[in-house]
Amino acid sequence: MPSHDATEVFKQAVTSTMRAISGDSDLQVSFGRGKPYMQGQRARVPLPDKNLSEEKLASFRGKADQFALRSRFHDETKHHDNRPSLSAAQDIFDSIEEARLSCIGSYLMKGVGENLQAELKDYCLEKGYDKIENQSEAPLGEALGLLIREKIIGKKLPRGGDIVLELWRDHLKEIVLAADLKELETLLFDQDAFIRVAKKMISNLGLGEPENDSDNHDESEDSEQSEEETSAESSEEDPIPEEGGETDFSDAIEGEVEVDMDAVDMAELDSDEEDLGAPPDTPSERSWMRPKENNYKIYTENFDETVLASDLCEAAELERLRSVLDNHLQSSQIIISKLANRLQRKLLAQQNRTWEFDLEEGTLDTSRLTSVVIDPFHPLAFKEEKDTDFRDTVVSLLIDSSGSMRGRSITIAAMCADILGRTLERCSVKVEILGFTTRAWRGGQSRESWLLGGKSAQPGRLNDLRHIIYKSADMPWRRSRTNLGLMMREELLKENIDGEALLWAHNRIVGRPEDRKILMVISDGLPVDNSTLLVNPSNYLEQHLKYAIDQIENHSDVELVAVGIGHDVTHHYRRAVTITDAEQLGDAMTDQLVDLFDEESNKSKRR
Repeated sequence: MPSHDATEVFKQAVTSTMRAISGDSDLQVSFGRGKPYMQGQRARVPLPDKNLSEEKLASFRGKADQFALRSRFHDETKHHDNRPSLSAAQDIFDSIEEARLSCIGSYLMKGVGENLQAELKDYCLEKGYDKIENQSEAPLGEALGLLIREKIIGKKLPRGGDIVLELWRDHLKEIVLAADLKELETLLFDQDAFIRVAKKMISNLGLGEPENDSDNHDESEDSEQSEEETSAESSEEDPIPEEGGETDFSDAIEGEVEVDMDAVDMAELDSDEEDLGAPPDTPSERSWMRPKENNYKIYTENFDETVLASDLCEAAELERLRSVLDNHLQSSQIIISKLANRLQRKLLAQQNRTWEFDLEEGTLDTSRLTSVVIDPFHPLAFKEEKDTDFRDTVVSLLIDSSGSMRGRSITIAAMCADILGRTLERCSVKVEILGFTTRAWRGGQSRESWLLGGKSAQPGRLNDLRHIIYKSADMPWRRSRTNLGLMMREELLKENIDGEALLWAHNRIVGRPEDRKILMVISDGLPVDNSTLLVNPSNYLEQHLKYAIDQIENHSDVELVAVGIGHDVTHHYRRAVTITDAEQLGDAMTDQLVDLFDEESNKSKRR
């Protein structure tokens, strides 16, 4: 069978299965590049490459099955209304819900369960969970979701997932009651009841407000009543099959189904290159009301460091890491050239000199000398160079170098730093490339000092900062290009304390002589440092980040712009863009810089 026919068969199978599981015959399924997403009645799933193994195909099907289960058994409004306000609690809440949907799929259909297991294996490998060694590298929310799947489904977790769970298993056993897990198994098809138990788990973990006894009593009564109502409703709408029985959509999965291809929306497969799979834009509330004052403090700065990238790694190792980055750049050469040329054309167009002719004084217009030689009575002509709107500019790139950036995100960030560094210097725009992380997991020497000092209450920031200079603004590109290879070193990536890093990068360029100063932050989430957050309020680092943003945006001439990878930074930064896939970072950064260099657009946005 030709490969084109095989692809069409795959599309038909996936589309019909998703519609059958979701119970929605109007579900629109498209296939293409970029990050898969599900929103309303639209779903985009990845299109597999040719000659993939059966296991890989099962993983692709697993992602489609996840979306279909979400469409049928998940109420997004309920989920959003009950979602905690703290970012750490939100991750746990989301992971518990994902685990519920996976358990439903595995309970109803053996084939779907196998697909979900294959998808989980790929997900764990993509996140690099098979390489982590410390508990601080393992997300707590993921661990709890994996524990739920293990207990209810009863299957062994794939490589990487088992490591994450084992690092947290004892902690979860002590805090999350075993009774909660047993109760969850009976509530799989009741999202309301499942949410209540999830909130209880989050409270047990110390990330939610504890409930008083009267509330618990009322809630238990409501829970019993809700279970009865839900049981009655589910018997009418979505009957749960007896073990060994068949669901109403089993034929669509196990057997062949005639699919009306006219009803399948696959037009997006051949869409423009710029559509890389981001979900449709959704309105989001902005939280630009930031604290004007802050009580942020630092336990000790004795162990902090600001260091050149070349001092963190041997020269030979830096060369090797740079060659790794060059290989990534080589494979994306077409995209790189497109981005670099686009930005360079925009900048050079603003820098081009223009002249005013036919003046009575100024610089002699040599193009008119021929006329003067032919006719001595012909008057001399002069010209004068016009002032350009393009101002002397410096750009600082501040790159989040935390553990969550490990993998594709930090690779794309390094590639874009390389592209922008070369392109901006070619256009006579000075560029500085900085990174921020911590020197150690779990607080390092700062925490040890705090423990020896008697563990004072709310000590403030409790970790050793590491601020990295990959390239200073005055350093020539040829001397700094090797330093960018350091981003490829995974052991460098630890915790992230964004507020202090933002102020550090700002203070480096605010006193520079250039007329215009631009600070671009690239991050994939809010600040996280377990050592600090365990002994301070849970929003301690986030509040300081908001304060730092306010100081720069409202009290400084530095223009601040942010690019969020998989995290909505538009809630914190006035000028920001959020991307759902690391592959979009190059376009996002270029768009932001091109827009910043457009004086008229920039003036209107600053107003």
